[in-house]
Amino acid sequence: MAPRPGRNEPCHCGSGRKYKQCCLPKDVAAAAKARAAAAKADAEAAPVTAEATAAPPAPKHRTQQPWKATTSRGFVPRSTAPRKMGGG
Repeated sequence: MAPRPGRNEPCHCGSGRKYKQCCLPKDVAAAAKARAAAAKADAEAAPVTAEATAAPPAPKHRTQQPWKATTSRGFVPRSTAPRKMGGG
């Protein structure tokens, strides 16, 4: 098959119109249909199991940096009191 012409070049069907106004939508639809058929054939040929896709996550690396533990304020635990006291 001949390579697809550029969008603004004359259409390959001989209509005299630009390719983007003539055959581009038909060619794009045909290519999408071919991709869908190929994807369906690939899915049927090798079905993906849940066991193959769900690998256990790697354990988190333990560091000797206590300031990076659970709080974001260094060694000071986060207060549970509201930020502002009093009425308004």
